Amino acid sequence: MGKAMANRPQENPTMLCDFYELTMGNGYYRNGFYKRNVYFDVFFRNVPDGGGFAIAAGLEQIVEYIQQLHFSDDDIAYLRGKGIFDEGFLTYLKNFKFHGDIYAVPEGTPVFPGEPLLTVRAPAIEAQLIETYLLLEINHQSLIATKANRIVRAAQGRAVLEFGSRRAQGADGAVIGARAAYIGGVAGTACTLTDVLYGVPAGGTMAHSWVQMFPTEYDAFKTYCELYPDNATLLVDTYNTLKSGVPNAIRAFKEILLPRGITNFAIRLDSGDISYLSKKARKMLDEAGLPNCKITASNSLDEYLIRDLMMQGAQVDTFGVGERLITSKSNPVFGGVYKLVAVKRPDGSYQPKMKCSDSASKAIIPGKKMPWRLYDENGQAQCDLIAMDGEEIEAGKPVTMVNLDSDAIERTVTITPTKVKKLLVPHILNGELAIELPSIAEKKAYIAKQLTDETWESELRLECPHKHYVNMTPAVAECRSRMYADLHGGKV
Repeated sequence: MGKAMANRPQENPTMLCDFYELTMGNGYYRNGFYKRNVYFDVFFRNVPDGGGFAIAAGLEQIVEYIQQLHFSDDDIAYLRGKGIFDEGFLTYLKNFKFHGDIYAVPEGTPVFPGEPLLTVRAPAIEAQLIETYLLLEINHQSLIATKANRIVRAAQGRAVLEFGSRRAQGADGAVIGARAAYIGGVAGTACTLTDVLYGVPAGGTMAHSWVQMFPTEYDAFKTYCELYPDNATLLVDTYNTLKSGVPNAIRAFKEILLPRGITNFAIRLDSGDISYLSKKARKMLDEAGLPNCKITASNSLDEYLIRDLMMQGAQVDTFGVGERLITSKSNPVFGGVYKLVAVKRPDGSYQPKMKCSDSASKAIIPGKKMPWRLYDENGQAQCDLIAMDGEEIEAGKPVTMVNLDSDAIERTVTITPTKVKKLLVPHILNGELAIELPSIAEKKAYIAKQLTDETWESELRLECPHKHYVNMTPAVAECRSRMYADLHGGKV
């Protein structure tokens, strides 16, 4: 086993692609398409869990991936061994570098179905080869950031910690998932490596095994308080929460910490009826003269259970959330897609491209586009608008829009926004980094500010939220309708 691992080839993220991206790339090389610039859009169709919005995440990993794109000698040898790739194409890959542009919404932006979250402009092979990795990062991290934010909102100001490493789908799911959860709003993580790599505060105290190792529960608590007097959170449900756990914790706090003037400590509940136990524990702690003692709760929590606990008056100060956050158990697929929307013509202009499908809901929006966010007089986001690249939307001027939702009562509306903002920002230009990426703490603060200042309160509901409309300019709507009629009607 050890020898096999030692001989394992060095993993190259560039090879984390679907094989058809390579076969298409080979075909593009042989017929000359590889020299033609194209546009691809990344978008998604439904908000997870029926929520009012999603949170875009994963962009920093995409930028790092783009900057490191290359094919090693081992990669080329592997592809040559398949016996289907042109030698000229393999030589092309040997000198491969991304030369295109990537425009994306800043990480942490609330986003909505149908609008581009990220747009790639690049030669055809380059744009095709990065499809899998882009979708992998955006789908995973946007899913977890969105789920985390739902849980944080349900906690109504109580801190939420990410506890899911051991239940995640693989090592990367644990590490990167905790990063996304922090952007989504959690206060910290149990995953040490996420702290090492991304600066997400890691913390933790004890497991039941710590308590079991000692002759008595009190000895376990006493020793822990002596070792970590400034960070003592005692797990009180190993044997009997109310009959031994809480009383022994009170005794340890009073005998070890209070004489040192330390009043910052906590207990943790990890099983049983959290609402009932937290209320009883709170009463016991208060009667013992420990009103500053906090109560942390964990045990397969999610936004719905936390919401119910809050409604029942549970006395919980911090929630630790594991498997149902790190896997987004209730809705584990984000569903972002990567679609060709335009191809450069010989004259330099771009020809819109469209996938129609026999399902109208999967018909994409063709052409080079820019999504805009339009704001009302209170500074809140009123709607989003997809415009053709080059169309200018101006604050203070009426804007006529066609609703992307074909079931909307008012399909065409006109509003006058007080402020407008382009959503896509250049992150990579001509293959080079074009922006200074904010810190992870800045990204977390960015989403919090947008949800506080720019989002309607009704969009924050966990269930049946107000719908934030995504609209099209008449030019976009006309292009889409005309192309759908021609292509789906067989006029190709």
